[in-house]
Amino acid sequence: MAEKIQSNKLFYGWLIVAVGFFTLFLATGARNAFGVFVVPMSEELEWTRSQVSAAGAIGILINGLTQPFIGRLYDKYGGRSVISISLAVLGISTMLMSTISNIWMLIVLFGFVSSTALSGASLVTIHAMIARWFYRRRGMALSLCSAGPSAGALVLVPLATYLIITANWRVAWFAMGAFIFFLALPLAYIIFRDDPKDIGEVPEGRKNANANNLKAGASGAYVEVQPPLATENWKESFRSPPIWQLSGAYFICGMTTLIISFHYVPFALDRGISPGEAAAAFGLMGGLNVVGVIIIGFLADRFSRKNLLGTVYAIRFCAYVLLVMMPGSLGIWGFAVLAGLSWVATPPLTSSLTADIYGLRNLGTLGGISTLAHNVGGAISVLAAGYLYDKLGAYEIPFALAGSMLLIASIASFSVKERRYSVRYQKAATEPSTAGDGD
Repeated sequence: MAEKIQSNKLFYGWLIVAVGFFTLFLATGARNAFGVFVVPMSEELEWTRSQVSAAGAIGILINGLTQPFIGRLYDKYGGRSVISISLAVLGISTMLMSTISNIWMLIVLFGFVSSTALSGASLVTIHAMIARWFYRRRGMALSLCSAGPSAGALVLVPLATYLIITANWRVAWFAMGAFIFFLALPLAYIIFRDDPKDIGEVPEGRKNANANNLKAGASGAYVEVQPPLATENWKESFRSPPIWQLSGAYFICGMTTLIISFHYVPFALDRGISPGEAAAAFGLMGGLNVVGVIIIGFLADRFSRKNLLGTVYAIRFCAYVLLVMMPGSLGIWGFAVLAGLSWVATPPLTSSLTADIYGLRNLGTLGGISTLAHNVGGAISVLAAGYLYDKLGAYEIPFALAGSMLLIASIASFSVKERRYSVRYQKAATEPSTAGDGD
């Protein structure tokens, strides 16, 4: 397959981006549909909102806790095998969600099994793979792939809603799992390659790279100059500020996205919005995620990535202001528009900055640790929102608390010393940079 693609003069990395997009479309998209299952499952099985939120929070936390370990497995064994095995487990466990009869089954299947499997078929592993294939257009490649979960939400959330209405939630869960197992798994196993050199390729943007960015290796080959903070031991990365700034902001990112994944549809229903309209608003959010992440991909290879990241968090803060302050449908749809444009723009910018500042050697591990922070924040917000809803009968306070944290995330992102540490600026002394102002 790889040889045939090369003979047609198509850079194989773009095929990996396409399959990465589709993998995330199904794997993460199906998981993002959890919100539309909350009410029907709770009503049939007589669960409280706190119980469902607790199961969801456990899933988010387990997904985060396993990310660094899965990322380390990626760095050691490569992505093709890790992602393929994870998709197999994820597909089977999602199909088994159709058999749930009590809260403990939900905790085991969703909270532990599928959440661990999702760690291996996530933005962390797929971003780490794509980063090895692209240099000059890394931001665009990562952004296109990152649109997968949003496109998945755009299609799979309404589809799951339709299946729940016309059949039941058990049929909907089985269908989601079948899509992952029978569609995403075969494509990932056939197409994914861990490194361009595996098929005799070089990373995009490196064939005619400026000599200032390369140095001669022992065999006469050329290897990439590393950024100032690149290190053999991933633990040493935490002696410098950028990883703390990026991970801290990503913690808040998790707080403000995962709470929406679990509680946005129930919040809309509480405001008198019909299930169909609520699913449509969530779907619009997913569609605008695709638009926003593509725009960010175009800008990320031309301007300062940390400034873009800070701006994205500020836009999401404005979305939360609309959600909490504006009544009825106006707040629901206004949030969908602004949050949709900013939601998935953060992962490719965070991954790109991590790769630019710390290099590729430990990207899976560092990405996993940042995602751990992301999911810890998400678990806290999901659990707190469910608890406060049961106590207060409303979501406004937890949404307001989560949204206000975005100001901190924005400041942390703007303060990253990108020009000092990013490999994109290491050539500035001899070659004009197209990356814009870094600090």
